[in-house]
Amino acid sequence: MLKWLLFASILLLSGASAIAQEEIRVVVLPFEVHASERLDYLKGQIRDLVEKQLRDEGVVVIDAGEPLERLPSTEKGDLKLLRTLGLRVGADFVIWGSFTRIGKRFSLDVKVMESYGDAPPGPVYVEGEGLETLLDSVQRLTRDLGMKVFRREKVAEIIITGNKRIESEAIKRVMKTKKGDIYLAKHLRDDLKSIYKMGYFGDVRVEVSSTPQGKVVTFRVAENETIRNIGIEGNKEFDDEKIKDVISVRSGSILNINKVQGDLSQIENLYKEKGYHYIKVTYETKPVSENRADLDFIITEGEKVYIKAICFEGNKAYDSETLKDFMKTQEKGFFSWLTSSGDLDHEVLDLDVSRIAGHYHNHGYIQAKVAEPKLTYEGKWIHINIKIDEGPRFKVGEVDIEGALIQPKSELLKKIKITEENVYNREIVREDVLTLQDIYSDAGYAYADILPRIDRDPKKLTANVTYLINKGPLVYFEKIIITGNTQTRDKVIRRELEVYEQELFSGRRLKRGVRNLYRLEFFEDIKVNTTKGSADDKMILKIGVTEKPTGAFSFGAGYSSMENLFGMVSISQRNLFGRAQILNVRAQLGGRSTSYTLSFTEPWLFDIPLSAGFDLYDTTRDYDTYDKDSLGGTLRFGYPVFDYTRASLSYNYDRADIKNIDTDEAAKSIQKMEGENVGHTITAILRRDSRDRIFNPTEGSNNSIMVKHAGTPMGGDIGFTKYVADSGWYIPLFWGTVGFLHGRIGYIGDGLQDDPDDYKMPDWERFYLGGMSSVRGYDWRDISPRDRENNKIGGNKMVQFNVEFIFPLVKDAGLMGVLFYDAGNAYDNREDIDLGELRRSAGYGFRWYSPMGPIRLEYGYILDDKQDQKGDHSWEFSMGMAF
Repeated sequence: MLKWLLFASILLLSGASAIAQEEIRVVVLPFEVHASERLDYLKGQIRDLVEKQLRDEGVVVIDAGEPLERLPSTEKGDLKLLRTLGLRVGADFVIWGSFTRIGKRFSLDVKVMESYGDAPPGPVYVEGEGLETLLDSVQRLTRDLGMKVFRREKVAEIIITGNKRIESEAIKRVMKTKKGDIYLAKHLRDDLKSIYKMGYFGDVRVEVSSTPQGKVVTFRVAENETIRNIGIEGNKEFDDEKIKDVISVRSGSILNINKVQGDLSQIENLYKEKGYHYIKVTYETKPVSENRADLDFIITEGEKVYIKAICFEGNKAYDSETLKDFMKTQEKGFFSWLTSSGDLDHEVLDLDVSRIAGHYHNHGYIQAKVAEPKLTYEGKWIHINIKIDEGPRFKVGEVDIEGALIQPKSELLKKIKITEENVYNREIVREDVLTLQDIYSDAGYAYADILPRIDRDPKKLTANVTYLINKGPLVYFEKIIITGNTQTRDKVIRRELEVYEQELFSGRRLKRGVRNLYRLEFFEDIKVNTTKGSADDKMILKIGVTEKPTGAFSFGAGYSSMENLFGMVSISQRNLFGRAQILNVRAQLGGRSTSYTLSFTEPWLFDIPLSAGFDLYDTTRDYDTYDKDSLGGTLRFGYPVFDYTRASLSYNYDRADIKNIDTDEAAKSIQKMEGENVGHTITAILRRDSRDRIFNPTEGSNNSIMVKHAGTPMGGDIGFTKYVADSGWYIPLFWGTVGFLHGRIGYIGDGLQDDPDDYKMPDWERFYLGGMSSVRGYDWRDISPRDRENNKIGGNKMVQFNVEFIFPLVKDAGLMGVLFYDAGNAYDNREDIDLGELRRSAGYGFRWYSPMGPIRLEYGYILDDKQDQKGDHSWEFSMGMAF
């Protein structure tokens, strides 16, 4: 580093001598002012402007050193006295003049005279209109002074030599000196520094020559070497590749000192994040040939330091341990190797200070101040000291709303929360502002301005909160412009937006519309921009979308405890013809089932949010005691009824062939169904699904009620009525963990049949529990009532409960852990639901949203002692989607 500083000093000194030229020294006198109105203040102001512009041009301006009233009259033009004044103060030139204004136009008449000799004054004259143009006129005036009086020359040409890889234009862009400008020596000094600061040159020199056309300025540069290899020395904590990841210089590039200096800081920051706060990094270059060199970073890691203690001063309302709970920065503990406690990250520490201050402000301490932490280093330990000035605690005083109210004040006050607080809470006030803005936004006041005014009473220690409202004009959507959609039709996007042209603005509906567009899964990105329309009450809404592929050919394989090994192939298009129609052709072959399915869905039948679709299928399934071949189809309809809530109705025709019955194990009810069975089934479902995502949700719920009926009046061989209610709730807990509560209850009976004896109750519709999705630890369909021969017959009623604690293991990779408790049972016609007789299990598992799709591995341990199964356990494993 020392050699570069010495080199820079020599460079600047040599540059200064290369461009040195004789200084021009002037004295400027106050201007006379001639105008119909009083503008005497311009006398000194014009002189100050002229002086400033001359200084910018490199001229030395000298103070006259006399009170204004004792200076010779510039109006009379006593030239002898003016020359005497100039000589006395050491000025080469004396400048004086007058400002004359007639109407809006004005003129500046200036005279310039040499302090020595007897040459007459030289006149310079400019005109302007409006005092707002005075500065521009003074700039033109000083430019003319430089060209006409001081005999300044223009820059005729700029030449760059010595550069081989850095283009001349890149160098000229950092220079002040431009071709055609007035030649100024001070600009050349600045240009030398700017070129050197580019970091690519080891030497920069400038030469100036005169020609009849003006000055020719030549910059001679010597480029730094090209980097051949980059070496790292002294590193133990990080390998070479990790360090090279954070530096910007690369092999084959020109050595840039600025980048190298920046890389030194990047390497130091990398180490400091790991607690090496005594880190020192230097560099050296080793020439290997002409214009080529190796660059080595030399690292002295020093001893790793840890946080020994975090101390607070001035805290009375909260003890130190409570304040530490708000901090991610922690003192070194026994498990620091696992938790990274004791590591210092300055950014995290700054956020900790903000969190502590926020806690105070949210608990009545409006005036609380938290100082910047003071760090003390002692060997391998860091002591952190944080000073706090709590101030008094303010309670909530009077709460009011003022301004343009669109609802009765009493109604608006009911919707804000600060009235429910005992002490002042800044975060609640912010939430109230957002609440009021949403209310006004939904009413069409897109530009409503809500400002909280806090009036403190230091005697009563109360804070009166007043929300000041300026509602602005009602705003209408003048136009909705959609761009970026090359496949998806405009109407598909517009119908999801829930806002329309010429209608009032609504922030709530616009947010919901954008959310709807994301849920389509047609777009990688959606940008929303609003601009002012043709009037103050008009707004133009611009929706820019970036489409992604919506068609897919996928194939895959997987394994589950229920299916064993299976394979799948699928061709699908979720945005058929750009109309958001869904077409899917799918085949799946597994160890226990084979299925072929063709599905089509129209989400907006008749241009209303009525979905309609059909499914055609051919499936073969191997149950424990029989095989079932099904051929049929389903006709579906669905309609949104509330937020996140959809009602659906479907009709299914199914022809099932029951064969390969195990007469020793199968129940008599199954044996009676041997052969072909025709079913006509209607299913009605009301579902509310507010989960944030399908796999590994973190919040929301999924609730449904289903009624399924076959038989009268549709006919067929199958007859039953089935009722199932299902409710699952995801509850965010702490540290990214989630609680899951799930309950399910079902009943199936003859219901609504004219003569139940005319219909068969299908075994596959009855209730069986056990396996991955019900009571883990039991085998699939293992929980079931049994007949007198001890054969499983399925239940006509069931109940199931699941409790899960889901926690992240590797959050970024989507790997989660789960602890669970399951309970449930199925009952036959002769039994009532008895919660004391529930089959119970507990266990743990892992879930990973892998590139192949969701993978679940879960271990269940049976807790009850029914049928001597207590202590039995099993693993449940499933994986596989398209890959």
